[in-house]
This record gives sequence, structure tokens and C-alpha cells, in this order.
Amino acid sequence: MRMVDLIEKKRNGLPHSKEEIEFIIEGYSNDTIPDYQISAWAMAIFFKDMTQDERAFLTDAIVQSGDTIDLSAIQGVKVDKHSTGGVGDTTTLVLAPLVASVGVPVAKMSGRGLGHTGGTIDKLEAIPGFSVEISNQRFIDLVNTNKAAVIGQTQNLTPADKKLYGLRDVTATVNSIPLIASSIMSKKIASGADAIVLDVKTGAGAFMKELSESKELAEAMVRIGNNLGRQTSAVISDMSQPLGYMIGNALEVKEAIDTLKGNGPEDLTELCMTLGSHMIVLAKKAETLAEAKEMLQEAVASGKALEHFKLFIESQNGDSSVIDDPERLPTAEYKVDILSENDGFVSGIVADQIGTAAMLLGAGRATKTSVIDLAVGIELKKKIGDKVKTGEPIATIYANQEDIEASKQKILSSYEITSTEVKAPTLIYDVIS
Repeated sequence: MRMVDLIEKKRNGLPHSKEEIEFIIEGYSNDTIPDYQISAWAMAIFFKDMTQDERAFLTDAIVQSGDTIDLSAIQGVKVDKHSTGGVGDTTTLVLAPLVASVGVPVAKMSGRGLGHTGGTIDKLEAIPGFSVEISNQRFIDLVNTNKAAVIGQTQNLTPADKKLYGLRDVTATVNSIPLIASSIMSKKIASGADAIVLDVKTGAGAFMKELSESKELAEAMVRIGNNLGRQTSAVISDMSQPLGYMIGNALEVKEAIDTLKGNGPEDLTELCMTLGSHMIVLAKKAETLAEAKEMLQEAVASGKALEHFKLFIESQNGDSSVIDDPERLPTAEYKVDILSENDGFVSGIVADQIGTAAMLLGAGRATKTSVIDLAVGIELKKKIGDKVKTGEPIATIYANQEDIEASKQKILSSYEITSTEVKAPTLIYDVIS
């Protein structure tokens, strides 16, 4: 096979065979196919798309480029959950102990964040002592014993994806449904789960801004997962404004604790119940979503979910006393209210600007080498549909620096206030299964 012939084939809109895609990914991984040819091939895909079979072949080839995690020693159906990202997305912190508390094994491999706030690991490390640096055997033992554990991502997981993404980033081919879908799904499949629930965000704070694009991506990923033998479903949820009220690592841990106590924000609670119900059904612990939701609600009401969070923290060397005393989490030196400049109703919040405001405080990483301040962040006081008066707080900044002007202006400019009453946005748009 010659790469130039395969580029021409895709340029002409013809489908690749499994062998051809394996040849391309293997050749790129071992440097026998150069960047400039892969760039041309990626651009051809951008314009000519891929069939469902091609997308599955590509995902599988990327999986086979590196390590795969064997979770067969864990009893039961292992269900993973993946979010396409957003602002204030605390769902994993709630879902891991919540779903585990009803007997579903949650073996979560997570990474650190690059962007608005930290990733799941950064958030968990806001809990004093918490460690994801555990052996694979310890990870498996913890899931078998406690039904939940989190470990850091291995360096050699889907190396072809890391290499391909770096190239796409500088060749204007990031926004390609088959390339996005195969990138996300390759990591999930390599991580060893039996079933996968996807939380695909849509709106201003999401990677996919338009609902039609989010649905297309969700359908692509669900088909890839099912084609490769993983039961997969997707929930399309709103990210036109931040999820919940807290943006920032320790702040999001506090909000997760409140949610597991049954006192969390309505939107975060509803989304966790929806995603968790799908996880339970895929794990065959319930036959219907309604039955699964009842199980989750009972776990919260009885305190079982919160106790499981304590167990989860203790098992990974964390200080579980933060559950009863959240003030033991990292605390910012300064707390400043941002006041509304108008009367009216909140009609919009530019979610990614709120995320940027949090990052300017140190809650996220602008580059891979940036150091996160786990204590800082933003608490929203008003969300879309809420009434607000001039001089009333719309948000609170938690900072360890006196100069917060840039973050303050970002927050103020992100709020849209109108004189007419506005409804809160839809949270769940669709479910793809």
C-alpha cells in the first residue's frame, strides 16, 4: 500500500478498508508515514467524511496503538461515563460514589484539566491527602471491594490519538465529527469499560455550540461504541450556562458534597440522576430508567451515597472529614461579590467567559505547565431566568490575589440582563441509544 493512493482514495470520497486504516495509523505511529501526508488525509476526511464502518475501524486502530486496560478481574458490568466538557461540570465527583453505592462498579481513569478548571483528578486532589497514584492491582481491588476508584491515565494510552490530535490542532481539522468521535471513543474503549454513558454538551460553553452538531457527534460515538462491542448511550445536555453554581476545584468538591446530601443545585442533581440511571440500566442493575432513578434517589435520601463518598475518599488516602466539615478544603483569602449593574432578568450567561474568568484567578491551566490554585474560583448567585436588582450580587469571586479586575469584568460582560422575564433553558435535549 502507498499512502498517496489512500489520500487520493479518501479525497475522491471512497471508503477505506479496515486493513488500509490499520496501515495508516500504524505507519503514522512508527514514523514511516510523515506528518504532511497525514495532514492531507485528515483534510480529506474533513471534507469527505467517513462511513460508520470506517469510524469504528479508525477507533479500533487508535486503541491498538498503545496500552489497553484489562478490567476483567473486576466483578460485574463496568460502566464508564464521559463528558465532552464544559464549565462547572462536577458530575463525575457525584456519580462515582452515587452509582457505586447501588452496587455498580465504577472504575474511572481520569486526567488533569487544561482550560477553565482542573480535571477530575485536580478536583479530587483538593481533598487533603487524596491520591490517584495507585497500582493497577490496588485499583482493581478497590473497585471490587468498594465499587469505586479513580486512577490517573497511563502515559501510553492511545498514543496515536495524541499524535494525531496535535497535528489536527495546527491544520484546521479539529472540527471533524469522525475524527472527534474516534478520538474520544478510543480512550474510553482502551480504558476497559464494558459500557459507556456519554454526556454530550451543547451551547455556548460546550465544544459543540449547535444542538444539531452535538446530536451528530453523539450518534457517531454511540454507533462506534456499539460497533466495537461496548453498550453505549448518550445524553445531550445544556451548556449554555455553567452547570451548578460553583466553578473551581475545592468549590466544586463542596458542591458535590451538597448534591450527595440532597441539597445540590437542581440542574446538577437532575443531570446526575439522568446519567446515573443510564449507567445502572447498562450495568443491568435495573430494567428501566425509572427504576434506576428510584434507586439513586433512595441512596441519597438514606445517606448511603454520602457514606460511599467517605469510603471512596478514605480508600485513596484522602481526609474524609471534609464531608462533614468542608472548610477543611483549601480556602481562598479573598471573597468578593460582583454586583449587578442593572435591574431585570438574567437572559443569558456566556459560559466560556465565566470559565475564562475562573482560569484568570488560577482555577485552571492556560498551558500544561500552569500550576492550579485549588482554592480559587467563582460562585454564581444568579442564573438564567432569575430576577436581579441593581447592586445585588450576581456572582462571588474567591481569590488569593488582590487584583481581580480582569475576572470581574469577564463576569460582568458575560451576564445578559433584560427587562422581560426569561425561562430557564432546557437541561436535557435528547438521549441517543
